Amino acid sequence: MGFASGRFLTTMLQESTAAGGSGVFNVPELLQLVVGSVIFVAIGLLVFGLAFWLITKLSPFSIRKEIEEDQNTALGIVIGSVIIGLAIIIAAAIG
Repeated sequence: MGFASGRFLTTMLQESTAAGGSGVFNVPELLQLVVGSVIFVAIGLLVFGLAFWLITKLSPFSIRKEIEEDQNTALGIVIGSVIIGLAIIIAAAIG
């Protein structure tokens, strides 16, 4: 579950116990949150995979060959940075 879902569950538990309840979650609401989280994960992975595929197709050289065979550490760092940047953008868009 994402960070936003965790905050919602914590808030829901606090409100339930503050209202004199036993702190038990409402199953349909919990199921809705889980399904929503799974959908957002699928969309995020799809966008991430599409962006990475686009990067590999637009590069004028083989990224796999440069990193694996030629031991191009700088390219590995750049690709890793792009992956982290994409992950941050997708997480911000979803959350």
